[in-house]
Amino acid sequence: MTGIVVTDIARADSEIIDRLARLGSATVHEAQGRTGYVGVGVHPIQHGAAIAGSAITVLTAPGDNLMVHVAIEQSRSGDVIVVVPRGESPYGHIGELMATQMQVRGVRGYVTSAGVRDTTELRSMGFPAWTTHIASEGCVKDTPGSVNVPVVLGAALVNPGDIVVADDDGVTIVPRENAAEVLAAAEARAAKEAANRKRYEAGEISMDINALRPVLDELGVRTVTQAEYDGGRH
Repeated sequence: MTGIVVTDIARADSEIIDRLARLGSATVHEAQGRTGYVGVGVHPIQHGAAIAGSAITVLTAPGDNLMVHVAIEQSRSGDVIVVVPRGESPYGHIGELMATQMQVRGVRGYVTSAGVRDTTELRSMGFPAWTTHIASEGCVKDTPGSVNVPVVLGAALVNPGDIVVADDDGVTIVPRENAAEVLAAAEARAAKEAANRKRYEAGEISMDINALRPVLDELGVRTVTQAEYDGGRH
């Protein structure tokens, strides 16, 4: 269905969202069973930004940003606007002026499989964006779309109110109803990594810590000397 705007979406607990932001997209992706990552096609325009927020989803026509303006009106502090066109759209769906509106409303960032422009200005104002295209050409405003309906961003389904976790490694989506469970798993993973880091700093290696030698044995990978290799005895 197109041409619909849902106004009263449910959002996850703000503390859970903030804690997921500190853990990062890669840890969250691994912790929820290697799911939710949108893929390498959506990448940051800046370095060092790490956010999480509730998804305001936008389904729009290629080259048309009318519904993005509608989404800004529906957004509130702590949200992330997620824009998905119904086809390839290498156009700048937002720039400095639309980002200014979002920033004033407390929107934490913008994620899209379309494009953005005014990237220098976006970086200068500290408004983070993750995008498929950087494009000078702008959009028209004459085609209906929808706000706060399910969309597919890259490899991930995004429902309105789902949690968007985004940083330099990319974007991971956490279903809102799984938020507490994913947070617990991600924090446990982060604690394990912190403990392993101390062991690595003490000189241990991952072959032992992760018990990888039996894996190699099961796969039939053998260790030989250079002389054995050169002599064909392998």
